[in-house]
Amino acid sequence: MLENPQLENRDLDKVNWISSLPFFGLHLACLFAFWVGVSWIAVLTCVVLYYARMFGITGGYHRYFSHASYKTSRTFQFLLAWLGCSSMQKGPLWWASLHRHHHAHSDDPEDIHSPVQRGFWYSHCGWIVCNRYNETKWNLIHQFAKYKELVWMNKYHWTPGVTLGAMVYLFGWLLESFPSLGTNRYQMLVWGFVISTVVLYHGTFTINSLAHVFGSRRYPTKDDSRNNGLLALITMGEGWHNNHHYLPSAARMGFFWWEVDLSLYVLTALSWVGLVWDLKKPPKHLLEPATARLAKAS
Repeated sequence: MLENPQLENRDLDKVNWISSLPFFGLHLACLFAFWVGVSWIAVLTCVVLYYARMFGITGGYHRYFSHASYKTSRTFQFLLAWLGCSSMQKGPLWWASLHRHHHAHSDDPEDIHSPVQRGFWYSHCGWIVCNRYNETKWNLIHQFAKYKELVWMNKYHWTPGVTLGAMVYLFGWLLESFPSLGTNRYQMLVWGFVISTVVLYHGTFTINSLAHVFGSRRYPTKDDSRNNGLLALITMGEGWHNNHHYLPSAARMGFFWWEVDLSLYVLTALSWVGLVWDLKKPPKHLLEPATARLAKAS
């Protein structure tokens, strides 16, 4: 029997410095930018890999694995999982199962990362570097747990990220053959992988820490989710968070034409070539401005 179970319970929320070494190490590695310098192609690679992997999180981890808002093949679902894993934000089944738990308890005391309950730091990244949420909630993700390749990737989630880092380094080595580009393998590694990954961390985490605090509320939800256009641009549409919490099953988060939702545009393009299909849409009555105004007023 535990001598002090309350103390052990609190200990679960402390930062695990050993398991979190890669997370904090990548932040420190950003300082190498002062030594390796910068070039336009390194910055371009940083931006491209940021948005490519952001789609892996938003279009893959979130809209597909967490909410099954569209359908795809087993091969493409593996590619989505690989792309999401390359963001270094742990495995797809871990991520999706905890996100489903978040929706079931959004902003109540059991929410994993509610800023209302736990404040900015914990909701932003404290929850991901502590021991409390290390385990995948298999009972919440059973329909994907039957795929052995996803279970393998969930266990060895660092593999795609390390592979991407090696590829960026190799790409930089090849670019050294073109001195006019003014770059090298170390610069490409720092900007194209390290800085891109760290910015991606915090771009993703803003939805947990800020999208329940700053923005407008169109629809009545049991939580404090909000729509924020700036966060939507940073996260390829995730900032339309009140829309999402009102109708989590929709692949579309920007309900109106002026609500920019880059992930939706990518998914739509993928549907045109048959890689994804059956994108779930909001019912038409929710897209009527008069209905939205009434929902906001209520």
